[in-house]
Amino acid sequence: MRTPLQGKLIHLAVAGACCALGAAAHAQAQSTGTAPAGGAQPPGTAAIQDGAAAGPDAAQSAPAGPVPAAPLSAPATATGDTTVVRISGSRIAARGFTQPTPTTSLTAADLEKAAKPNLFNTLAELPALQGSTGRTTSTNSTSSGIQGLSSLSLRGLGTIRTLTLLDGQRVVGANVTGVTDVSQFPQLLVKRVDVVTGGASASYGSDAVGGVVNFITDKKFTGFKANIEGGQTYYDDDKSGTLQAAWGRGFMGDRLHVTVSGEFSKENGIDSPGFGEVGAGGRTWYRNTVFQRRTLAQTTDGLPEYRVIDHAQQYQYAKYGLITNGPLQGTAFGAGGVPYQFQYGSNGVPTRTGAVTNCVNPFCVGGDLSGSVGAGTNLAMNFKRQVAYTRLSWDLDQDNELYVTANYAQVKSNFTPNPGAAKQANLTIQCDNAFLPASIAAACASNRIASFQYGTANAEFPANINVHPVRTQRRFVLGADGKFGLFGKQWSYDAYAEHGENTTVINVHDITLNTRYNNAIDAVRDASGRIVCRNAVAAASGCVPLNIIGDNPVDPAAWAYVAPANGPVQRTRQKQDVASANVNGELLEGWAGPLALAAGAEWRREQYTVRGDAYGAGVSPDSPNNAAYPADPTLNTTVGNNWYAGNYHNGQGAYNVREAYLELNLPLLKSATWGEANLNLADRQTRYSTAGSIGSWKLGATWKTGIDGLRLRGVTSKDVRAPNLSELFAAPVVVNNQVQYQGNAISVQQRTVGNTNLRPEIARNNSFGIVLSQPSWAPGFSASLDYFDIKVKDVISTLSIQQEVDLCAAGNQEICSAMVLNSPGNNYVTVQNFNLASLRVKGVDIEGAYRSNLAPLNLPGRLTLRALATRNLHFITNSGVVGTIPSEGAGVNLGNTPKWKLLATQTWDGLLQDKLSLTLSERWFSDGVYSNEYIECQTGCPVSTLIHPTIYDNRMKGATYLDFGAGYNVTRELSVYFKVDNLTDRDPEPAPQANPSFAINPALYDVVGRTYRAGLRLNF
Repeated sequence: MRTPLQGKLIHLAVAGACCALGAAAHAQAQSTGTAPAGGAQPPGTAAIQDGAAAGPDAAQSAPAGPVPAAPLSAPATATGDTTVVRISGSRIAARGFTQPTPTTSLTAADLEKAAKPNLFNTLAELPALQGSTGRTTSTNSTSSGIQGLSSLSLRGLGTIRTLTLLDGQRVVGANVTGVTDVSQFPQLLVKRVDVVTGGASASYGSDAVGGVVNFITDKKFTGFKANIEGGQTYYDDDKSGTLQAAWGRGFMGDRLHVTVSGEFSKENGIDSPGFGEVGAGGRTWYRNTVFQRRTLAQTTDGLPEYRVIDHAQQYQYAKYGLITNGPLQGTAFGAGGVPYQFQYGSNGVPTRTGAVTNCVNPFCVGGDLSGSVGAGTNLAMNFKRQVAYTRLSWDLDQDNELYVTANYAQVKSNFTPNPGAAKQANLTIQCDNAFLPASIAAACASNRIASFQYGTANAEFPANINVHPVRTQRRFVLGADGKFGLFGKQWSYDAYAEHGENTTVINVHDITLNTRYNNAIDAVRDASGRIVCRNAVAAASGCVPLNIIGDNPVDPAAWAYVAPANGPVQRTRQKQDVASANVNGELLEGWAGPLALAAGAEWRREQYTVRGDAYGAGVSPDSPNNAAYPADPTLNTTVGNNWYAGNYHNGQGAYNVREAYLELNLPLLKSATWGEANLNLADRQTRYSTAGSIGSWKLGATWKTGIDGLRLRGVTSKDVRAPNLSELFAAPVVVNNQVQYQGNAISVQQRTVGNTNLRPEIARNNSFGIVLSQPSWAPGFSASLDYFDIKVKDVISTLSIQQEVDLCAAGNQEICSAMVLNSPGNNYVTVQNFNLASLRVKGVDIEGAYRSNLAPLNLPGRLTLRALATRNLHFITNSGVVGTIPSEGAGVNLGNTPKWKLLATQTWDGLLQDKLSLTLSERWFSDGVYSNEYIECQTGCPVSTLIHPTIYDNRMKGATYLDFGAGYNVTRELSVYFKVDNLTDRDPEPAPQANPSFAINPALYDVVGRTYRAGLRLNF
């Protein structure tokens, strides 16, 4: 029987304090709103807002009735009758300036209420953020390199098109694509996060195509604060412990200020349940969902090509082995290698040709599912983050300071991408194999066969593949900021130099070498009757026979041979150096306000080196790992690629950037009748050492109309994304392949390399919005609606070898220059990235907030209602590949961009003499489809085509998740809280794939289930 909720929460709070030993949590960050003297904000659950948060004492002085809502723009600071707005969507900071680019802000109070171990998870729930990566994504991948990477994506355009900053500064990438890892940020000191949902390249440079996410820290934090939190799921797994602490103090008359913070969090993850259709931790929703696909030729019967089926059985292998062709097809092997008749689903009967009646290749429905591997993927990685941060500043005078910051962060994760190492009817077993039962050897003889095809899940392996990425960041910044007088005006400046390094080490354990595995399973008896490897060269090199015929204990010596302890290794080192200077001020006083200017220049260098092990990358004189891998004549030591997965290769590259920008704000109108209007312009000129020169610009305007509370805003911009290190300098890989060209099959050498001739991607961003901010007829209410349209051309994408050949044949000379096809024996095709594809994203963002005092209803406290929603109208991808058409991704729930995504919160705070707050949140996205290119039909279907396949049912449900939490101020210095995410334990929808692997979509759906967290915060 499960622990009652009350007891569970007590247990979690205690567990958090004990298991963390440094476990990190969302400690109370200093709020930008009003707080009680010496006190903490009332904790609770997620509440998203765009401005300052009111503190717990607000109700005591608030008038009866509505109180001002959180503004739908970033917070402003007011001094007398001047208001200086500092928002991440613009470099301008001037009196009366209202930027045209939509920006949503989350304050420290909002982040605390989410009560999550990682700020990344809170941000990823925002509707505009779609396609972010975290510890529940890529858990089925061995070689992607992004496992355990917490990186943000706006508009579904990918993490590489979202610029993530820390205090307006770039951060060294945690992956060769250049994307940052939010888990490496000093999250405890974050007092606000600005999410700029529009192009910002003119202000911030490359990568800001989808927008900018800027983490803003409390640079002058004073005092001490800490947070302890513990959590676990309803299924008693993914247990977590977190601890954060920060201290800040001024010395020498407060001219020297020191801030130090440390964070540790540990989330244990959700382990693989192993083989079979069994969900992890007792979860019952997994059901081997796949696309069952007929051939195009079969669709002339009026029935659809695709059906979505549950309980799919891949009949090309069984848990401990299955003969998949010939007269013995359907013979499986169990304990001790004893043969038995395999139970096919769908009442299937083997045909001896490899097919099975009543089944559609390669799936039956039902039957023996014990060898299924899909449920064996970890739902969430075991994840640990450690961050140490310090900032020292020295005030030269009242207006100027020098500072230095240092950050050390290490993020470790580990997970199992799949159990065993499935071989899908691609093994050949000789009938004289020494491990075959006598009855099978006799059957071979009676049927006059010398061998048969064989498939197995390799469930007898003593361990599953496990991947261990470790990312370590060291970042140092030396800077200065302050104010100075010029032309009778006060100007501000900031300048900094940064050096950052990120080392990523990926180790893969318990994974096999393909050639050694094949040699080890091909076992015979020698003249003395001893079982040995058939291949004499392999035997002389240490080959130990491996028995995969049935469930037999694996010989440790055989396992050590096929899966050596020094498995695949990738070591990547990235460096970033930046020097930047910016000035900001008012040039002169115009007829409608000050003409303001921001200008700056930046130099940046990015470089990386990656080294793989000798078995994966091939023997390389500059690889530090060669000595760990003894020579083996059976392996390919020239090109590598010997592992079952995780074949990492060597590469390196660097580029530098020089750029300068200018931004102006020109007030156009200031009238009691017509309101106020301003024009915002920016231009940036950039030169890349690899991609050449490119410009970006922005033209925007805002109009605070004469209508009470109504403001209009619009902006158009040209934004860019330069090719990253991976695209320019991808590690080279060479293999032999075959292509079709001019009606003939041609053998070619496939050379996969980077492309240093890539051009920057160019985007055109357009948005128009209407803002209603606290009109007199609706006090306490604010709302905004913004339409956005983003077009990206010259999108960098990778093509298959055959696609490149087809494009060359169609006349693309750039592609033709990457191959030779008319020189037998010397033919090659260079597979690399090209500027061929395009993207277009259109949609609407909606925000609303209402805050009211409940005294008129004779109720205590205050009620705050907030909602954010994004409606994706179009997400069109054009690959540029011959024979394809643009695809529509809006509403495809197998992807990242549902038609609707919403986050709403209702907070009731100020209860029990301003000590208690309650928050309910709803996360929702709409029903969708598997693909907008499918034609749904049940009978009378048209003949299916590659461009428009037919499918029986093209509907994929959305989901609604409810979160609830509460916080209680025990004293002014101590508060306690609890949070329940996914209160109803809503299961994820099946996400069918072409094979029964990881058939869920963690990019949209909650795959963890109901989660409890509880903790306490200290603030002195």
